[in-house]
Amino acid sequence: MRLWNPYLQAPDFFPLFKSGTAYPATLELPPLQANKNGQSHIHLVIGEIAEEGSTEVVCTSSGKVSEGDIDLVLEEKKQYIRQTEILEFYNPSETLQNVGGLENLKAWIRGRRNSFSVQAHAYGLPSPKGVLLVGIQGTGKSLCAKTIAREWRMPLLKLDVGRLFGGIVGESESRVRQMIQIAEAMAPCVLWIDELDKAFGGVNSEFSGDSGTSKRVFGSLITWMQEKTKPVFIVATANNVRVLPAELLRKGRFDETFFVNLPNQREREEIFQVHIRRLRPNRVRDFSYTDLAMATEDFSGAEIEQTIYDAMHMAFNQDPPREFTQEDILTAIQQTVPLAAIARDQIQSLKAWAAESGARTASQDQELMQELRDMAGRINSGLLEVDSPSSFSPPPHA
Repeated sequence: MRLWNPYLQAPDFFPLFKSGTAYPATLELPPLQANKNGQSHIHLVIGEIAEEGSTEVVCTSSGKVSEGDIDLVLEEKKQYIRQTEILEFYNPSETLQNVGGLENLKAWIRGRRNSFSVQAHAYGLPSPKGVLLVGIQGTGKSLCAKTIAREWRMPLLKLDVGRLFGGIVGESESRVRQMIQIAEAMAPCVLWIDELDKAFGGVNSEFSGDSGTSKRVFGSLITWMQEKTKPVFIVATANNVRVLPAELLRKGRFDETFFVNLPNQREREEIFQVHIRRLRPNRVRDFSYTDLAMATEDFSGAEIEQTIYDAMHMAFNQDPPREFTQEDILTAIQQTVPLAAIARDQIQSLKAWAAESGARTASQDQELMQELRDMAGRINSGLLEVDSPSSFSPPPHA
C-alpha cells in the first residue's frame, strides 16, 4: 500500500505497507495543512480501488502516524481483499533460514532482493517477472513462495485459480480483471499461484466442456504475465508440469524455472535441524542428524517434518508425558511410507522434463545435475523415451 498526502503540491507516495518490514514507533511525514479542527488528515488508499478500500487516518498536526494506524489500515486492506473471495492476503513469517537445502534457489532469491528498488530502476533493471517451481508434493515449493515475500519484504497474495471461474457468462473474465487490478494496486508484491497444473492442465483440450471459458481465462492471465509493467512478482508451483500448455512455460512469462527434487543426504540433515531448532531450541545437540537423514532416504521435507510430529505424539501420550527422543523419530520413520515409493514414475518423468527443458536444479546436488546431463544426452540421442502428457497421470495426494 502507498500513503498519499493530498495536501502537497503533487502526490507524494511512500512505500509504506510491505509485509514483514520493521517500522519505527512513528513515521515522520511532511508538514500537512491543518483542517478547521486543528488536525491533519492523511488518506491511505489502495491504488485504483480507493473507493472501497480507502481509509482516512486522523492524526495530530505534527504529521505522525503510529504503528497502530498502520495496523488498522493494513487490516482493512486484508478485509477488502478477503471480501473479493479471489485472493488471500498472507503475513509470511518463514525466512530462508527455515528452508533446508535448495541452495541454488536461495542464492537466486537473495540475488534479486533489491531488484525492485528505485536504484535498480535507475540502473535500468527491469522488475523480475516471476519464477516457476516444479517438483512432487512436499518438497518445499509453497514454503519457498512464502520465504520470497518475506526475504524481499513484500506483501504476499495467494491466488486460488478455481475462484476465478464463475457460473455467469462473462463473470470469469471479470474476476480475472479484478484480480489483476488488486495485485497491481498492491505492487510491489508477490503473487503466489499454487498447483498451476491443476488449474490449466487441460486448457488446450478439445473437450474442456466450459464453452472456452478456461481458454479465455488462461489467455488473459498469460497475456498479463507477459505484458505487465507493475512490479508484481509471480511465484507459481506445479507438480505435473507436462500437462501445462507450452505457451505458459516459454521465456518471458517467468524469469527462471527450478526443478525441486527430493532432498539429498545433506539437505535432509539440514531439514531435521531446522525443525528441531524451531521445536526444541535447547535440545539441538541431542540428535544425530546424520543417522536421521540416512534413515529417511526418498523422504520429502514435509514427510520429515511429519515424522517429528509423530514422535512428539508418541512421547506426549505416554503416562506421564515425556520428551521425544531420536528413537521416537526413528520409530515414526519406520512406520512411514514416503510418497516417492509409489511415485517413482512421476519423479523420473519430472527429471526427464527438467533434463529436456534445461530447468535449473534448486539444489546444489552434483549427482542430480550429472544425472540430468546424462538423461539429456540420452533424450537427444533417442535412447530415452519421454512420457507424453496424455500417457502420464500423477498419483493421488498422500
